[in-house]
Amino acid sequence: MTEETPGFEEKPDVPSGATPDDAEPKTAASPEGEGAAPAGDANAQIAGLTAQLDQVRKALEERTTDLQRLQAEFQNYRRRVERDRITVKEIAVANLLTELLPVLDDIGRARDHGEFVGGFKSVGESLETVAAKMGLQQFGKEGEPFDPTIHEALMHSYAPDVTETTCVAILQPGYRIGERTIRPARVAVAEPQPGAQTVKAEDAETEEKDNSSEEG
Repeated sequence: MTEETPGFEEKPDVPSGATPDDAEPKTAASPEGEGAAPAGDANAQIAGLTAQLDQVRKALEERTTDLQRLQAEFQNYRRRVERDRITVKEIAVANLLTELLPVLDDIGRARDHGEFVGGFKSVGESLETVAAKMGLQQFGKEGEPFDPTIHEALMHSYAPDVTETTCVAILQPGYRIGERTIRPARVAVAEPQPGAQTVKAEDAETEEKDNSSEEG
């Protein structure tokens, strides 16, 4: 009967030159292809990702369109605000200059009567210069054709030496700012003498006949 040595366990026999790991049983290899996703599942994943990508692209296009619309609306708003600002400024300047027109009329009358001298002349010229810098322009001259859009006829007469309704006297000059008339020129007008055109035409015809007779 063989005696066992206390404290030692029996170990399986290990062939000479082999490592201890060789003595441990090896786990059987997993079957080939185990754990790999089927081809159908991969295609489904690709289709799902493609659908998500299309949704993202569509959302991006919508957001881009919204941004472009907002930018266009903002540009229109800025232009409208700038246009309104300029309009308000022009109205304010026109209102101010309209209040100054009686003073400018007094300056003009003083100049016409030789009273535009001394300190009054200096102040008057300064005021006219400031008004001109603000865009105020005076208009209305004797001899120019009457235009009801810029002239206001206060006196009317006939004259043999005019061929159309003409401004023969400027009673009060007109003023404009740019293309905007803030006061029409108040004028005296003269129209051609009734029958004068007929007489002139007859005289011209007679003169033409006389010239023809002399040539004959």
